[in-house]
Amino acid sequence: MSIFERLREGISTRDPAATQALAAEFARALPPGTVLALHGDLGVGKTTFVQGLARGLGVLAPVTSPTFNLFTLHRGPVNLVHLDAYRLGSAREFEDLLLEEFLTPPWILAVEWPERIAEAMPRDALHLELRIQPDQSHHLLLRRADAAEGTVQA
Repeated sequence: MSIFERLREGISTRDPAATQALAAEFARALPPGTVLALHGDLGVGKTTFVQGLARGLGVLAPVTSPTFNLFTLHRGPVNLVHLDAYRLGSAREFEDLLLEEFLTPPWILAVEWPERIAEAMPRDALHLELRIQPDQSHHLLLRRADAAEGTVQA
């Protein structure tokens, strides 16, 4: 079963290292040009997941949350643009960041708090929901935006 199929069924992890290993595996399967929307409350592991993505993409520099910078460009064999949209109020503000200047192939864009800029998210973005379960495990579920409806489907 592919990593995409496993994530569409939902995967639980018990610690940050397991979440990062899962994300690294996922990163190696992503085609360049992928936009990944990371949904979930504060503290569910979105940045931990991006740290694993970076490792899987061959990024060597440390990855932290770009909350105060809004976005960080991590260079590697595949560039990773990590955007924290929490402080953005609209898709217009996203466009004003001129991110397309940094999206030099090959790249992956990971967006935390994508609902803040929903109008700017591409229709073919992958949506990953992260939640903490009652047993404190982290549950990850991959969904894809339905291009015809603009809704998120399993």
